[in-house]
Amino acid sequence: MKPKFFKTITGQKIPLPVFFPDATRAVIKSLDSKDILNTKTPGILINTFHLSQTPGKSVIKTFKGIRNYMNWNGAAISDSGGFQVMSIAKSDGSKNAVTDAGVRFKLTGKKKVMFTPKDSIDIQMILKSDMVVVLDDFTPPNASKKQAQETVDRTIKWAKICKSHFQKLTKKTDPTKKPYLLGIVQGGFFPDLRKECTEKLVEIGFDGLGFGGWPVKNDGTFDYLSAQIIKDNTPPNYLLYGLGIGKPHEIVSLVKNGWHIFDCVLPTRDARHRRLYVYNADSINHIDINQSDFYQYYTPDKEKYYKDQSPVSTACDCQLCQNYSKSYLAHLFRIGDMTAGRLATIHNLRFYSILMEKLRNNK
Repeated sequence: MKPKFFKTITGQKIPLPVFFPDATRAVIKSLDSKDILNTKTPGILINTFHLSQTPGKSVIKTFKGIRNYMNWNGAAISDSGGFQVMSIAKSDGSKNAVTDAGVRFKLTGKKKVMFTPKDSIDIQMILKSDMVVVLDDFTPPNASKKQAQETVDRTIKWAKICKSHFQKLTKKTDPTKKPYLLGIVQGGFFPDLRKECTEKLVEIGFDGLGFGGWPVKNDGTFDYLSAQIIKDNTPPNYLLYGLGIGKPHEIVSLVKNGWHIFDCVLPTRDARHRRLYVYNADSINHIDINQSDFYQYYTPDKEKYYKDQSPVSTACDCQLCQNYSKSYLAHLFRIGDMTAGRLATIHNLRFYSILMEKLRNNK
């Protein structure tokens, strides 16, 4: 049976598909937890590695999880932390930083430490995430076939370790309070390796699979072929998660092809850099996501908006569009006030939550 809901360990059932913005360090810049909920955003993605460093595992453990720590009532997915750890490990030029045992890395002023598949699971369980993601070996976009094969092989080895450790930790957990366990498909732009990785992960057994690696090809287009291969070789009851995806039109295409969960830094990062997402419609009811040009980008601080009394969008009911003019937002960005980024972020998150509402009703 195809999944219809994302179930949380607190008993929530969130209709699919869903988009979770990146709250890397348990915060979306300039917003508090109530702001996020007010955009009708049902969940967030948090970063396992960064939170293990600051505030640290012991602090999160004291609060009995990330929800209590940040007073968050929605869902939370934690990534494995592997991408950040590998980036640090490879940045200092160390040889053999990534091995089958894990990733050896060194933070400034500290000794080298090993980050293992079990470490990743341990930290995520302390965070009390609704979806725990296994540690995987990221396939670089410029990887050779041999390098890509090595990342697939290591990803499978780590996936087995992660699942075994996860089962041990959740052996006595009430099934209704047990988080999802997600495997990650690597293989780069090699279709046969994507298929191999998908099949081997399915053989191990997970609650869902994620599109791992770099999703954008050298020509700048999205790697829909890999997404299709993963979908075609995954059981129908699996959750499919597009990690780091993405742009609104990419999400629409993937949802139509059976994908369920998405996260990305774009809406929040773009908001802070003067890029807002606006529907090409005069109201929320008239938004048509089946049109190829259903949205456009809006740059708020252009001179032509300095005296514009209209809202950024009439097809949005966010705090910005319901209360302020284009002129006022342009003013806030011109003077560099933090309120500009806050209102723009609220708007972009509401754009994405409206998009998911439309996709849920588009079936």
